[in-house]
Amino acid sequence: MMDVPKANQSQTPSQPWAGQNGWSPASPQGAHYNPLLSFQHLSLGSPSDQRTCVGHQQASSQGCQSDNTTYPYNTHHSPPCAGDAEQSGKQINPDARVSLMVSASSHERILPPCSLPLTNEGTQPRPPFQMHFYSPYSPYQTASPAFQPPYVHQESLNGPQSPHLKHLPISSPSFGQCVGQSPQFSPQPSFNKEAPDTHYHASPTLQQHPGRTSKEFVTNTAVQDGSFSPQSPNSESRYGLDPELLPSAVKVMADDRSEWEGKVFVSKPFSCVPPLATTSCAIEDRGSASPLAIRSMSYSVPCDGQTALLSRLPLGALVTPLTEQNAGEKPLTVIKESERVMSCGWCGASMCPAMGWQDCGQRFYCPFCGKLSEVPWQHYQPTKGVEGVRVDKDKRPELSMGSYEILSPQKGEPAALLLAIDVSASALRGGHLEFTTQQILTLLTSLRREDGVDLTDIRVGLMTYDSKIHLYDLSPALSRPHMLVITETEELQLPVREGLLVTLKDCIDGIDSVLQLIPQFGPESDDSDGVPIELPVKAGLAVLQALNCPGKLLLFHTAPLIEMAHANSSSGFFGSNKPKSIFQPPESAISLANQCVGQGCGVHLFLLSQQDVGGAWPGHIPYLTGGALYTYSHLEGELDRERFSTDLKRIVDTNTGYKAELRIFVSKDLRVSGCYGLFIPGPSPDQVTMATLDGFTTLAVELAHSRPVDETRGVSLQAVLSYSTQTGERRTRVHTLTLRCSRHLEDTFRQYQAQTLLTFYSKKIHCAVLERPLQELREELQTEVTQALASYRKHCCSMSVSAGQLVLPQYLRALPVYINSLRKSEVLLPGLRSSVHSRLQQRCQVLNMDTRSTSTHFYPLLLPLPLSGDNSTSPNPEKTLRCCAASLEPSGLYLVHAPLTLLLWVGTQVPSSTLVELFNTSCFSSLPSGETKLPVLDNPLSINIRSLIHTLNSQAPCARKLWVVKQGDTCEEALQRHLVEDKSPNGGASYADFLYHLHVNSVRFLQ
Repeated sequence: MMDVPKANQSQTPSQPWAGQNGWSPASPQGAHYNPLLSFQHLSLGSPSDQRTCVGHQQASSQGCQSDNTTYPYNTHHSPPCAGDAEQSGKQINPDARVSLMVSASSHERILPPCSLPLTNEGTQPRPPFQMHFYSPYSPYQTASPAFQPPYVHQESLNGPQSPHLKHLPISSPSFGQCVGQSPQFSPQPSFNKEAPDTHYHASPTLQQHPGRTSKEFVTNTAVQDGSFSPQSPNSESRYGLDPELLPSAVKVMADDRSEWEGKVFVSKPFSCVPPLATTSCAIEDRGSASPLAIRSMSYSVPCDGQTALLSRLPLGALVTPLTEQNAGEKPLTVIKESERVMSCGWCGASMCPAMGWQDCGQRFYCPFCGKLSEVPWQHYQPTKGVEGVRVDKDKRPELSMGSYEILSPQKGEPAALLLAIDVSASALRGGHLEFTTQQILTLLTSLRREDGVDLTDIRVGLMTYDSKIHLYDLSPALSRPHMLVITETEELQLPVREGLLVTLKDCIDGIDSVLQLIPQFGPESDDSDGVPIELPVKAGLAVLQALNCPGKLLLFHTAPLIEMAHANSSSGFFGSNKPKSIFQPPESAISLANQCVGQGCGVHLFLLSQQDVGGAWPGHIPYLTGGALYTYSHLEGELDRERFSTDLKRIVDTNTGYKAELRIFVSKDLRVSGCYGLFIPGPSPDQVTMATLDGFTTLAVELAHSRPVDETRGVSLQAVLSYSTQTGERRTRVHTLTLRCSRHLEDTFRQYQAQTLLTFYSKKIHCAVLERPLQELREELQTEVTQALASYRKHCCSMSVSAGQLVLPQYLRALPVYINSLRKSEVLLPGLRSSVHSRLQQRCQVLNMDTRSTSTHFYPLLLPLPLSGDNSTSPNPEKTLRCCAASLEPSGLYLVHAPLTLLLWVGTQVPSSTLVELFNTSCFSSLPSGETKLPVLDNPLSINIRSLIHTLNSQAPCARKLWVVKQGDTCEEALQRHLVEDKSPNGGASYADFLYHLHVNSVRFLQ
């Protein structure tokens, strides 16, 4: 873990990344300096005492630069005057600023920041803090008087604390109650957050009690509107920070929704920062790609490499090439290849609005290679105006649109759907073959004409397997299907080709007869040794190769999983003497996945039995081919069967691109230095080949400077995706994004978005886990963010801020909580109950997520649910709460929504009438716990909540289980993993503690 070393223990700085994808060294060099020592002699008085020195502050204050907007300080919350200490200014820029003002305490020690070496300096006084959070979007400020945190021992940031904090029960009678101790609260004045020019004081006092250990304390929280709200000790800061006063990701998303709700974002060259990915907003294409297709790291690119390195933040973009348009937007324009204006003859970049026209339209300038190309007479049109715009610009999508599609005259074979069913002894004994075959038949017979495509024209193939392969000739000329048995599995030779893939409408009767007979098969051999998953993949790939067509291979597997029989024992992970990461796929899986990519074969694997797969995890081939892995527990329960049916239908209905080739073009002064996602890396990072992809598939592209960029031309980025459709059409989708450039580092910082950075970091780190230790990656991630904040503090703030002030760029206020959630996620910081299977699968799922799903995965939506069926209290997915235990009240219902998880938390004090309306029971103890399904009841509350769950499930990339978590139940640990602002069960630091260390490290880095 990326934690604080023990006392008297040194820490060696991490080595930078090798090659061109380098990360910065872990820690600043030089003498170790504590930025808080200069405040040892500060004396913080009451608010009335602080007001006595306002005049002195205003006389000596200076303001930070802002985007033509200034926000005056509230003098009632100005930092106190003390000697020659630096003062805050009268004006602030649109940046979130948190002031951590400290005073001396001679009986405590300074806890060094995480990831920095400790010095053996003996006991030092550790001051408490006063926090001020200035929001650029609200006319009020918040402040809390100084308070004294308890003494804490030197521990790692993610290490265990006291016994009652190590496993924090959310369901304790009082969230602030310690072991063997009754809660104590001190009344606080209420405040109104909506009233302008209102200031309030929240005083969470951490009281030390005689006769108890130094770590046992009682929290007193601010009481809003006169009511007491117990707060979980899990969200408390070890340094006395009030979590409620920290920058909130929920507020950032709410502010963005209020700004863009009901409006249209016009995407044009050199446009401003777009709405967040979590904000539903109509988008109009006026010459630049939609942020749904390409979302840049920063919408103001540094002009030179030195400025880019100075920011310490990555330069690049997130590309979702096959993204779908929002509801109500115009569909993507499709043009014929023969009618489009030619592409660049030098680099191959497609025509786009970023091209510049010269010589009255006879030549055009390509920003991606910097060369001029002649225009053939067939495509010539004159230009007009000073800017040299072609007269037919508005009539041609390639000249006026940021995104469009090109239809090629060449047409290949249509994609096929190949079904492979396990009929080994384990599958026959399992008793679920009948249900599986019924669901397959129901799906095939329910396909109808959708979006102008007759899905009954899709070609379908069927095979079964155990230790041998059974193919079926489904030719309509035959009276009944013929089974073809292949016993030689080392080198597969197909006995026939015709009849293996037949149009669905011509073979539905034959498939029906075969599916009805499969459950009646008798076991031909004992499969106690297992069945290698590569066997049916090779057989399905051979069928597609023989008929020269792409397709989806759906495997329904039950037998124990083993590696290929001909492979020696050293090919597996546990049998190899070479050090490896548990995330590395075996060589055999990579080789077979490469063959699938070349053919355009996407593998989807359904594991119908719960089993410990160990090192032979079967998901490598599916995920590397654009498919996925779906696991069930013998399909015994109704919930598993419903999820199986949903997953099966979604795979067939999803719009998919086959044999996809993605090329990235960037302005000639930049280069593509890295590409991260769920694919097999090729020789060049700007070219990616994939077997299949869908509208969720997102890649992170990293850029680097080759030479300084021309500020007047800006920077252009183009993603060109060539793929085949379900019907065999060959199409090319073009997305072009044009960005402004700036020589000022401040402009670059203020054009970043926290959600975009989170998605980029998650993809880059999840790719790096194949080769790098997890602890090293966590340390470098924190160091990157620390150095970025230090750089912004040093180069972008025009005033001399005090060491106690945390300064964040406007759109990066939520970055610390996102980064902390990524650091302590299950993949990077596994807990005791994290299996290798779940970590491998979650890594692949995160690598494939788009920006919206990634941000919701690492910061789930915590939705309060109504307690009655009144329409005025219908659940609203936009009214979310902070992800911490303090947001949960025993009298409430809450829904935790993440792309892979859906939890319903029920408090012990929920009214019995609510339980009756929602669960059809009035007793809390009799509620179902764990995976469940809400009963279908005819009342407004049940209808509204089930409708909300259905809506959220339709937005998720995969079918999810609904878990009911009762307060006080053993399955509450599943909820604690998703309360990312709290200290997690696996030892991850709370948001408040991480923000403290992030701030101290950034200030320390500048000394």
